[in-house]
Amino acid sequence: MEQIGIFLETVKLARKQTCLNMALFPLLAPNGDEPEYLTLEEALDNDAIEITEVTKGGSVQELKLINRGAQHVLIVEGEELVGAKQNRIVNATFLFAGNSEVIIPVSCVEQGRWDYRSHKFESGGKLMQSSLRGEHKSAVMASLASGGGFQSDQDMIWNGLAQKAHRMNVCAPTMAMADLFEQHEDRFSSYLKSFFLVDNQVGAVFVLNGKVAGLECFGYQRTFAGFFEKLIKSYVLDALDWLQEGQTIKPRTEPVRRFLDATKNAKRETYPSIGLGKNISMHGRTISGSALVNGEKVLHLSAFRIRNQSKGGKVPFHRYSARRRQRQSIKID
Repeated sequence: MEQIGIFLETVKLARKQTCLNMALFPLLAPNGDEPEYLTLEEALDNDAIEITEVTKGGSVQELKLINRGAQHVLIVEGEELVGAKQNRIVNATFLFAGNSEVIIPVSCVEQGRWDYRSHKFESGGKLMQSSLRGEHKSAVMASLASGGGFQSDQDMIWNGLAQKAHRMNVCAPTMAMADLFEQHEDRFSSYLKSFFLVDNQVGAVFVLNGKVAGLECFGYQRTFAGFFEKLIKSYVLDALDWLQEGQTIKPRTEPVRRFLDATKNAKRETYPSIGLGKNISMHGRTISGSALVNGEKVLHLSAFRIRNQSKGGKVPFHRYSARRRQRQSIKID
């Protein structure tokens, strides 16, 4: 577990970038090595892997991955898989060995569909919005701690997506997460133009409405660069949801440093991964995080600020029950 402390000691904060109510602080590390794995999108583009339902009837919480290539494949928590009987996200970050077959734990992000649109899954090119990823991570870590494996809280995800769709006036016939992004795509442009990669960047700390929301780091600069736009959009979706007219922020560096210190000093627990390496959870008073470590290398680390909804600053949610539609719309074969 010392790999996490060593890794975070090496990263340095760079000059902040801001847009309206969102800011990011780049994290830099002197590591120009090339990763010895393919990402999900690279592997799918190369036809190195195939992801399908576990059986013809399917299972909401599981998918089958076959890696026919020689290279390892990295799949990141919250990555969207689209197609088959319903869209899913991956429950944790995993590294799968070459020439292997494995069952991967997933959660549904399309509540109102349970019929085939394709035999195989494709990458949706998205990460679940940052606020819900934080809650999802906490649920998965709680499941690991109780011996339940890499499982999440499905009702929590459905309700979170439904509430955001309601607040953001999104028409989503099957309550697909993809509709949230696609129907607000034209509003992303000003944010995307304001944030850019810098030399030696391996991660970033994200600030929304003046408060640190989370951080994301990869062990390789090229991997972070490949995820950069998807990460930006995952935070922008929350920024748009919480934006007040004419709002701008002037984020300070000190809370960002405190968040990094809290992540570095958090209590850690180690669990075997489904693929290669080990999954390390991080718990603190203000943060919830996890990392995938393989050998001495931290491949991916993410942490989110724990949002206390009982205190000031909470997001005003409208009641919008997803459970009733779930019972009516989804029948497991």
